[in-house]
Formats: sequence, C-alpha cells, structure tokens
Amino acid sequence: MTGLNPAQADAVNTLSGPLLVLAGAGTGKTRVITFRMSRLIQSGIEPQRILGVTFTNKAATEMQERLQSMLGSGQSDRPFISTFHSLCVRILRRHIEVLGYPARFTIYNRGDQEALARSVLREIKVSDTLLSPSQLLYIIGDWKNRSIGTEQAVLQCDTDREHLAAVGYRRYQQSLKSKGAVDFDDLLLLTGDLFDQEPEIRQQEAATFDHLLIDEYQDTNLSQYQIVSALADGHRNLCVVGDDDQSIYGWRGAEVEHILRFHHDWPDAKVVRLEENYRCTGAILELANSLIGFNQTRHEKVLRAARGNGEAPRIVQYPNEEKEASETVYSIRRRLEQPGTEPRDFAILFRTNEQPRPFETELRKARLPYVLVGGMSFFDRKEVKDILAYMKIVEGSADEISVLRVLNSPPRGIGKKTIEQLMDHSLTNGLDLWAIVEGTVNRPSFPANAVRGMQRLTKVVRDSRNQKGSMVSRTKALIEAIDYRAEVDRLYPENNEREARWNVVEQIVNALGEYESSVAKPSFTEFLDRVLLGDQDPQEEKERQLNKNAILLMTMHSAKGLEFPEVYIVGLEEGILPHHRSLEGDQRGVEEERRLCYVGITRAQEKLTLSMSLTRRKWGKSRDTIPSRFLYELTGQADHPNYAQR
Repeated sequence: MTGLNPAQADAVNTLSGPLLVLAGAGTGKTRVITFRMSRLIQSGIEPQRILGVTFTNKAATEMQERLQSMLGSGQSDRPFISTFHSLCVRILRRHIEVLGYPARFTIYNRGDQEALARSVLREIKVSDTLLSPSQLLYIIGDWKNRSIGTEQAVLQCDTDREHLAAVGYRRYQQSLKSKGAVDFDDLLLLTGDLFDQEPEIRQQEAATFDHLLIDEYQDTNLSQYQIVSALADGHRNLCVVGDDDQSIYGWRGAEVEHILRFHHDWPDAKVVRLEENYRCTGAILELANSLIGFNQTRHEKVLRAARGNGEAPRIVQYPNEEKEASETVYSIRRRLEQPGTEPRDFAILFRTNEQPRPFETELRKARLPYVLVGGMSFFDRKEVKDILAYMKIVEGSADEISVLRVLNSPPRGIGKKTIEQLMDHSLTNGLDLWAIVEGTVNRPSFPANAVRGMQRLTKVVRDSRNQKGSMVSRTKALIEAIDYRAEVDRLYPENNEREARWNVVEQIVNALGEYESSVAKPSFTEFLDRVLLGDQDPQEEKERQLNKNAILLMTMHSAKGLEFPEVYIVGLEEGILPHHRSLEGDQRGVEEERRLCYVGITRAQEKLTLSMSLTRRKWGKSRDTIPSRFLYELTGQADHPNYAQR
C-alpha cells in the first residue's frame, strides 16, 4: 500500500459491499483498481472469483500487466479482466441455445451486416431512396444501444423512415437468427435478454464471481448497466470507478445518469472521492474546476494539485482561423527551440474533424512533424480528393487518376464495364482518357446511359471553364452543378457524419478563399500545387506521419485518457464548442459539451492555451463569431448557477 494517498488507500481497503470511486482526471484510477484487486487476493479472495470489466482491450491488457507485476510469478491464478463484449461472448457461448441460437454462433462484421441489410430491404420492397442499408443499420444500432428489442422498437417510431426501419429490424433479427449469427450490438442485447428470460442462468453466472470491478462506469449504456446490476445483485460486492465530469459519449448510448444515481441504486454504497491530481499544475486545475462547476447534474468534487501552481493558462483571441493556426504553430515552433523540448510534448485539440485543416497547412509550411490522431489527413479525405479532381479537370490538368475519380462520382450512369472499356480503348490506342470522355477523339460504342453521363460531365466542366468571377464563386457553382450535396447525403445516412462530411467540402472552399485573398495573381494551378504537394515530398510526408515524435492533432474525444506537457485547445466559439447540435436540445447537451471542454483542459500537464477566432470563413466568406460561453465561465464573467441557487 506504499505510495497511496488517504483516499486511494480508503478505496483499496474497502473490500465488501457497493463502492463508488469517483476518480477525477489524473487521480490514479488504474492504480487504485489494480491495487484493490491485489488487496482482495491478499485478504483471501480466490483470484478467479474476481471480475474486472473495462471498455477497451488496451485497458484490459494494461490492467493485467500491472496486476501481474504486483502479484509476481508465484501467483498462477489471475482475476478475469475483460471488455464488456468479451465477457458477453463467454456467457452466450455457454447459454445462447436457450434463446434459439446455436452455441457455435457466428459474429457478423460490418460487411456481413451491410449485405444482410441490403437483402432485408429487398425482401420488404423498400428502395434505397427511402431507406438505405447503412441507414437501417444505424437506426437498428441506436435501438440496440438503448436495449430496445424488435417489439419495443415499433412503439418508438415517430417518422415513416423509423416505421420502415422497425419492419426491417424484425426481419433483420429473424435473418440473423436463421443463419445462426449475431452482430456486435447483439452481444450485449442478447445477454440482457438471457438474464431477463432465464433467472436460473442469471444466478448461475452471477455466482461465478464474488467481486466485480467496473472501470469507466460513466460510459455504460443501458444494456451494460443492466448486465452489471444482474451480476452483482446477489453478493453486492460491486466497485465502480469513473468520473461523471468525463462522461462525453452520450452520442453513442452512454448514460451519465448511471454513475449519478449509483447511490440510489445501491443505498448502502460507500463513496470515495479521488481528488488529488498528479497530472496538472494548480493553475490548470483551478481553470478546470471553475468550468465544470457550472454543470448542475454532477457529483460534487474539486480537484487539487499534488504539485506546484505553475504557469497561468493563456486565453487568446485571433482575428480569423488562419491567424489562429499560424500563431499557434509559431508558438510551438518557438518552444521547440528551447533545449529538452520535443514535438511529442505538444497537442492541438479541437472539437470537430474538419477543424485541423488550417493547422495542417501551417505545420506543413513550418516543416514541423505532426500526426493527425483518430482520423486521416484533411488532404486525404474522399470529399477533398473528389473536389480537387474536378478542379484539376476544369483547369485542364485532366490526369487519368482524376478522370477516373470523377467519372461516376456522383453517379451518372457510367458503370464499371464502361470504365473498363474506356481504359482499354485509351491504352490500346494511346489516347487521352479525358479526350475520349469528351468525345473529341474516336470513341467506341457505349450504353446510352453511359454516353448521356459523359455528356453531362463534359457540359459541367465546359460551363465551369467558361464561367467568370472569383475562384471561390466558380468552385461553389461547380459543387452545385454536380449536386455534390446529394452525393454526400447518399453516402452518409447518419446525420452527424453527413454534416461532418459536408463541412469538409466547405473547408475546401474556405482554403481556396484564404489562398485567393493572400496572393496578387491567384490561379487554380498554383492553389492545387500548394494543396496537393503541401511543400512536402509524398514519401517524406508518409515517414513523418509514422514518426511518433510529432505534434499531435486530435479531437477532444480522442484525447480522453491521454496527457501532454503542453496543450492548445482551439476554436472556442459558440457553435463549435459547445457544438451547435448541443444548443438545439435541453441543457444536457450543453453539459456534455462542458464536460468535453473539461476533458480537454485536464489533458495539459504544464502549459495550456485556449483560443478563438473573431471571424471564421463559411463557404469562402468571413463571418463574425460569438465567443464560447465556456470562455466567460472560465474567466469569471458568467454567473455561477450554484451561487444563484443560494
């Protein structure tokens, strides 16, 4: 027990009954879990009677390794530590036959699910325009995350699309069952069904363990919550560890209420607060505490620094997002000139996936190594490549790759066989591929639909070449002419992703607007060169991406669980953070956004900078922004709701 603070020791030495460990950011959560398991074993509990559950294989492996080093090689038995899904697979392998599935059931991957959904929609005679396979799977997945079966789903429907999805859901589940298969979400849903329908099996599984430890309890969805409750109901030796202030996954089914009402579910529960933070300086924690205090639905806790006060965080306003990016990168570059500072010491955190584009541009200019974590580079995205390919053809640089990229994107009746014919004709006769499409050279016989598609594409390109006006206005007209919005809607049925993808298209226009306003004689050719080359050799760029000693760009969601000496949180504006979707509903959405900002702040160990832009481009035009409400809360310029109640 050497090295534990009083609160940690209290959690570790509480060996029976329900226990809620409120583990604030950087307070040694994993240390407490592994020490507590070790202490249970020392007290005489058989290791195999202890179950630890977490959310990722990485976290489970880390716990196993830490525990092994503590127990030593002489201890052969180990607690069972797994993810929720792995635990449910083990349970279902033993008992799923009572639900009518074979013991050797197959788990479908996404490709299998897409194929089955497509088949189901054909059977119920629903066209892609009404409900696509991916749309059906998204709606089904949302129902399963909320532990809603096929019977209850019918009662949940508000729209025609949802009613169709409910019919598809029933047929989809019937088809899975007839094939002896389950999907990933079924692992949780069917385990819950098993426990509901078969009390003897539930008691048998619950009797397998005498102690349960659940990590990241604030991230549990309804199915996981019900499974945990069922397994712990008999012995009541349930320890859950988490932090309601870091509950940021409501959009994928997590319910912060589970950790908030733990004392209601288990009235005799002991609550231990871990508030001593070993990560951040006192000045950073003061900022974090002042922000999260504005959330009204939370467990009361205040993080205290185990180290010095440190440097005060900076809050900076910039005239626009280009200046925000350039000054942020300049600040990092200057810091890197100091001895002992490495690129890996820096993280730039943002709310949405389309935000890093100007930062990538500035980092490329400065030739600083960076890695975009949790997503591909802005310049590698499908939407960027599509629009840039169109721009190249309009500009007269119709290389083969660009032509092949745009031929049937968006769909215009030019199928795979026609494209193969085009390629064969081009290679055999040494003809330019775009010239064949335009019909300015001898063209073989193609299906009428394909010919009409080529004519439409050729007209769009010709019209764009003849159009007058700025590069921004011409590009916006091109995007409208090919109806690229409809293509985005077709490919991405889920609202959030569809919006994010369309924002990427907007970012291309914004980048063009920035370029056009920054040079005396702008040209598409120079812009394309700048974007496509990025001042870097492609191989060098690839090596740079793989180099771990690099500045990290990531969303605040991706940054959870990580820490960095120096952190920059950018884009603190209304509509970005908090995100505009959170402003459309009740207060819960804004509270989750505030928790997300809190997570970002508590990633910083030594230095923290928060920034906003006073203007931001929308479709190439500069628009005024509104500072994030969180900035007012952080700087003491907003009324504290807790004070208002007194």
